[in-house]
Amino acid sequence: METMNIALPDSMKHFVQERVAEGGYSSVSEYVRELIRTDQKRKVEERIDALLLEGLGSGEPVRVTNEYWDEKKRKLTERLGKAIGPQ
Repeated sequence: METMNIALPDSMKHFVQERVAEGGYSSVSEYVRELIRTDQKRKVEERIDALLLEGLGSGEPVRVTNEYWDEKKRKLTERLGKAIGPQ
């Protein structure tokens, strides 16, 4: 694991120390890692939202029914069979 040093003004340093004590974190590093994980998750959610919006704007909607899924499975199974070839 790599070590990083950061400089904080006293007010932020005290805030972090309070959060560690109040939040049940074992160390400042654990608190910072949690902040980073939360930010990473937020970025992933933003990407998913963007992809969903892109999908919604990509063309005419398709009604998804049991028949739609049956046909989709049939086509995918057929493609997989061709890709694998005879065994």
